[in-house]
Amino acid sequence: MIKLVGIIALAAVTGCEKEAATTTTGATTTSGSPAVVETAVNRPLDPNNIVSIAVGSKDHTTLVKALQAADYVDSVATPGPFTVFAPTNAAFDKLPKGTVDGLLKPESKDALANVLKYHVAVSVYQTKDLKDGQKLAMANGAYVTLHVKDGKVQVNDANAVATIQASNGIVHVVDGVLSPPK
Repeated sequence: MIKLVGIIALAAVTGCEKEAATTTTGATTTSGSPAVVETAVNRPLDPNNIVSIAVGSKDHTTLVKALQAADYVDSVATPGPFTVFAPTNAAFDKLPKGTVDGLLKPESKDALANVLKYHVAVSVYQTKDLKDGQKLAMANGAYVTLHVKDGKVQVNDANAVATIQASNGIVHVVDGVLSPPK
């Protein structure tokens, strides 16, 4: 089972004064050293929130880089509640060559934010509550469609392969990157 994961919850953080800081999350890397993530607000992160879980997952390093490049680390670390459909590194690897590198460039920040927001719902949706054909509003204003059969969940065309509870919501690990509608 995948250790998790994920994260992406992208509701805008308001009322926070920006000051650059590096925060140790309480999670550890696969080498056992403390995991560190760049945050814009100097405050400790809950070790059980979506960001800390993602930082501690060897399967979500691309997602963490994307959150940092889009300046969404603090948004994902807020109390939520969020449902995040968190693509694995292997999911990002399925994209056409150059897609991820292009999105991580500073000039693609808005496009990257749109993709990340399409993976986040501002509410908690437990697996048992998901219904076949259900549409969920995502943080970017678009909708995903769920397909549920024999207890297995698909989000658009991506399969949910694991679920992890977080202190600020839930993460459904998915095997594909969700493409926002144009």
